[in-house]
Amino acid sequence: MKAMDLFQKRMETYHDEFRWLYMELYENDSMFAELCDTMYRFYLERSDALKQMDLDREKDPNWYKRNDMLGMMFYIDNFAENMKGVETKLDYIEQCNVNYIHLMPFLETPKDRSDGGYAVSDFRKVQPKLGSMEDLERLTDACHKKGICVCMDFVMNHTSEDHAWAKKAREKDGEYMSRYFFFENSYLPSLYEHTVPQVFPTTAPGNFTYLSDIDHFVMTTFYPYQWDLNYKNPRVFNEMMYHFLYLANRGIDIVRLDAVPYIWKEINTSCRNLPQVHTIVRLMRIIGEIVCPSVLLLGEVVMEPEKVTPYFGTVEKPECHMLYNVTTMATTWHTVATRDARLLKRQLDVVNSLPKEYVFLNYLRCHDDIGWGLDYAFLKENGMEERPHKQYLNDYFQGYAGASVSRGELYNADPVTGDARFCGTTASMCGMEKAGSEKDDAAMERAVRLDLMLHAYMFLQSGIPVLYSGDEIGALNDYSYKEYPEKAADSRYLHRGAMRWDLAEKRKDITSVEGKLFQGLCLLENIRKTEKAFMSDADTWTIETWEPAVLCMGRYYDGEKIIGLFNFSEQEKTAWIRETDGSYSDLISGDAVDPVDVLVPAYGFYYLKKK
Repeated sequence: MKAMDLFQKRMETYHDEFRWLYMELYENDSMFAELCDTMYRFYLERSDALKQMDLDREKDPNWYKRNDMLGMMFYIDNFAENMKGVETKLDYIEQCNVNYIHLMPFLETPKDRSDGGYAVSDFRKVQPKLGSMEDLERLTDACHKKGICVCMDFVMNHTSEDHAWAKKAREKDGEYMSRYFFFENSYLPSLYEHTVPQVFPTTAPGNFTYLSDIDHFVMTTFYPYQWDLNYKNPRVFNEMMYHFLYLANRGIDIVRLDAVPYIWKEINTSCRNLPQVHTIVRLMRIIGEIVCPSVLLLGEVVMEPEKVTPYFGTVEKPECHMLYNVTTMATTWHTVATRDARLLKRQLDVVNSLPKEYVFLNYLRCHDDIGWGLDYAFLKENGMEERPHKQYLNDYFQGYAGASVSRGELYNADPVTGDARFCGTTASMCGMEKAGSEKDDAAMERAVRLDLMLHAYMFLQSGIPVLYSGDEIGALNDYSYKEYPEKAADSRYLHRGAMRWDLAEKRKDITSVEGKLFQGLCLLENIRKTEKAFMSDADTWTIETWEPAVLCMGRYYDGEKIIGLFNFSEQEKTAWIRETDGSYSDLISGDAVDPVDVLVPAYGFYYLKKK
């Protein structure tokens, strides 16, 4: 089919809805016509290899829901210095069984005001220390040849104050001021502040910044150097979509929509999750389906499940292909600290009840802090009040309470509200840092068991598991960030340390901590990609164990059934289950295990498959 014919066919499929949604927001025919014309130009510029990938994935729209999908996220410089370095590490990534890498923010940002790369000053330039757009294209091409997908962050809510638009706006150019939220005095900003929560109340209080040089206020939801974009202006929407398509044409497979709930602002609202946000995400999905249908949208929605799931859209009118399972991640660590899986079971039941078309990304740790956004109404029924429980969790993971072996630091602690977030690597939170410093071999064995149990549980969840680079070899907290003035105030750098390639060399030595973790994860990963019950659209459910410390989960697909048992306690516990529908064997040991009144070792787990 000729290029024009294929593009036109896709456009005709979506045109009526596409135009209706655009006009609903903007009522601007000429801007819509410009958008359509520019989409066609980006389609023509798309390489033959990427167009073939589009065709292949259109024929298999569920390609990303397979049970062999496994992600890994990392900062390029921490992992391998630059993009060329990452290319040399693709064999290692393959050894990790990873076929989806998330390159943390790599677009150009100001050196000392980057917010970890999320203050973008140019959407079409790579940070010089990391490489160039040509290097990115070479890397994505090399990844595709190995069957590896590439994900990147697309920061939609704001730009850096060093962005070309912001510089012109600061010169009081009205055209560019209209692309942000500028106010001549504090009256309207004060009205917004009545209803809009603060993201960083201690390090960046308020939602506006006063610019004394031009005597104006500008909306800055996150940090003063990140200016919020005004999506009520169709020029902003169009230009951001052109950036999206430009990056897709560099070979990006998965576009992570950063802070997507924030992108539409209305006075007298929370400026979160407004209906127009969903219109914009749906428009973006349509644009992708027309120009680059192999590209997936991954939504970053750091909220409770009932506010997350709407970003999937509907089966008929989908929005994001995938979303992060943030709440379950936080609840997992709550379960570690309390040895009580009841809340975790309740939340998994919610996720399991959702349509099978919904795909979540599951993770234990990522580049960000852990916020304790738990279901406190449920916890209160079990005697846990919100403020003292948050205090307990932060004390526990710092190693101060609850017989904790964890190590880490707080982020954005607010002495008024008592709120704080937590930073630390998986290994340090599991006790490996403490055990290593004390040269306690028995404690190290327990920490390794806890780490592997948590990964085994994560792999059994519905969705796609994602590793944080370094977790596969037990990376510990890196306190050297305190030596750098531009990082010292941000404790999130604690778990953003450089990859220890010297330790990675031990990954095949099963007597080392690194080898035990790496080989243990490889075993779990191989089980996951060879057993049909791990398919994303498998039936999933939880099973009551009558033991708070033990979580039990089931999966069923095409005649095959697996039961997972996970002990969150440092003592052996009995799962009082009654699965009497046949004989089972443990996929880890190969031993026959009767799934009735199962004794689960301390921090142990079972993958029981029905014979």
